[in-house]
Amino acid sequence: MLREILPAIPDLADAKLVDTVAEKSAAVRRLLRDVARDYAPVVFANSLGAEDMVLTDMIWNDGIDIGIFSLDTGRLPAETIELMAAAERRYGHRIEIFAPRHNTVQEFVAGFGINGFYDSVEARKACCHARKIEPLQRALAGKQAWITGLRAAQSPTREKLKTVSFDSANNLVKISPLADWSEREVWVYLRANQVPYNALHDRNYPSIGCAPCTRAIQPGEDVRAGRWWWEAPETKECGLHLVDGKLVRVTKPEVGAGGTAAT
Repeated sequence: MLREILPAIPDLADAKLVDTVAEKSAAVRRLLRDVARDYAPVVFANSLGAEDMVLTDMIWNDGIDIGIFSLDTGRLPAETIELMAAAERRYGHRIEIFAPRHNTVQEFVAGFGINGFYDSVEARKACCHARKIEPLQRALAGKQAWITGLRAAQSPTREKLKTVSFDSANNLVKISPLADWSEREVWVYLRANQVPYNALHDRNYPSIGCAPCTRAIQPGEDVRAGRWWWEAPETKECGLHLVDGKLVRVTKPEVGAGGTAAT
């Protein structure tokens, strides 16, 4: 059982918590296999965060037919790039990389300045569009569903997150298998399975994006307080995960986890 692994870590000595993670992990694996079967071709958008490494471990270890890609914005922390390489070595697979188009980044810099994203929400979203949204659209082209590592507890903008929704902006099903996981549960999985993770997590960076837009958080702060810290919490999304400010429930038949309806 999982609780027999790495017993020196306090959370792994909590038998009830470890058993909960084991049960949730089995349900997520069933969901991923169902999605791969019912919505092929499916891809997983891997930002190399803690949650994403949980899903990477499940997909690659179990040989689930879901492609994995990441967006290299051109301004990622060195630790994130290092984790990409470490994950590829660990699992023997390649992460497909999508980079922003040169002309769109050049247009942003010409219009707003190299660090213009600090000046306004409009400028920051323009940078996110050039470096993340447009590459994401290319990555999702021709796909039937995409997987994310989002959790409802991460921020106010995600508190209504559902496991299955329909992404009308990209016209495909969106699956967030860890929607109801807690941060402790994520870390129990990572530690028990000795999954590689971003070194910045050990320096109080629970949520990691581009280097200029991410800082360490202080005790008691929200886990996403370090992302775009100069903005109000309700604006802290880059546009990858919102459609008109909300998530829309899936209209296609829902896939289930272990025979139950996904919610």
